[in-house]
Amino acid sequence: MTEILILRSGFDFNGIYGFFDEFMPDSLDWLVFLITSLILAIVIINAVVLSTALLTWFERRLLGRFQSRLGPNRWGPFGLLQPIADLVSLLTKEDTIPEGADKPIFTLAPIVFLAPALIVFSVIPLHGGSFLGNLNVGLIFVIAITSINTLAVFMAGWSSLNKYAMFGAMRAVAMLISYEIPMGITVVAVALVAQTLGLSDVVLAQDIPYILVMPLAFLVFITAASAEMSRTPFDLIESDSELGAGYHTEYSGAKFALLQLTEFMAPIIVAALVTTLFLSGWRGYGPIPGPVWFVIKTFIVLFGFVWIRASWPRLRVDQIMGLAWKGLLPLSIINLFVVAIEVFIFNPGENGLSTTDLWIMTGVNWGVTIIAIFAIFNLLGQSKSERPVPVISPLANMYANTNTVKKITDLAEAE
Repeated sequence: MTEILILRSGFDFNGIYGFFDEFMPDSLDWLVFLITSLILAIVIINAVVLSTALLTWFERRLLGRFQSRLGPNRWGPFGLLQPIADLVSLLTKEDTIPEGADKPIFTLAPIVFLAPALIVFSVIPLHGGSFLGNLNVGLIFVIAITSINTLAVFMAGWSSLNKYAMFGAMRAVAMLISYEIPMGITVVAVALVAQTLGLSDVVLAQDIPYILVMPLAFLVFITAASAEMSRTPFDLIESDSELGAGYHTEYSGAKFALLQLTEFMAPIIVAALVTTLFLSGWRGYGPIPGPVWFVIKTFIVLFGFVWIRASWPRLRVDQIMGLAWKGLLPLSIINLFVVAIEVFIFNPGENGLSTTDLWIMTGVNWGVTIIAIFAIFNLLGQSKSERPVPVISPLANMYANTNTVKKITDLAEAE
């Protein structure tokens, strides 16, 4: 009951609106609405941009430690001012537009790419009383808003009038569409267990973190999200030897800075969503405040992303697409059917699934996860290829004027 009361107060739109509405005349309701919106927009934009700048420094320093080097260490103490130096460098570069490019679309693409990232943060609950927008369809809203990136990527590649940018955009669009399907199915499974579409209600329903209750859903979601962010090992759209820089090859100056800001902002968004959907959000133990728990869990997820980037090689395009359609899609469907059957059997009422129900689902789903992963990747995965026996080409003429070599084992006798 206390948690429900917390959800009805705090730093959200209604709370700020009510504060200004108390001493403003009724004829100025539009001004109260405008002031409230501006305050929330300023809070979101500044907090997210600052967090993204810190993430770029943290990632480069951590990658340096993984690779036995220092990372950025010249600008400021421990290199903390390196993001500011990078920003000044980008903003002072010449902002060029290719001749023949579609200039309105070319200019609009970075803005379309950045706007959804900022909007998503408005519905992520940092605490019971600190979320900015309490939507009862928050899960659907997040999936819908993040899908706009597909359009922005294609706009950037197509408007550049560059074949390498276009190829990079086509790869990105194919990956985004392919991996959005298993991710969406996984979100449906989360909604089934939580019996709600609101992000705050999903957090309140996690008496047991859903990473334990639905490990298969977590693995599918985190993998699909990594692919949609073009993070290692799915960063094929930025293959330097093939496509230059991918869809943003022709961008420079402020426009390139916006694209890079959105790209580095994506891991924070995904980490926050993973924390909300699978790590019980702000809920924790002891006297530590909820927002601190949320930041700690998000930091752990971000550390995992950097660890993977430092460890895994880049996949081929056929491997990336095969993983989506042959691996993650069947696994997400299996998870959805198993969860649906469990929810049907337990038949939760208005109070949702009990802790006992969640523990039973945890035991069953871990077994299903192990069996499903083993079955999918052994039945539908690539078969192990045997190394072929080397055969000498007759065109090489390597053994002219010697005995004829019929078998590879005859090489010693021929020599």
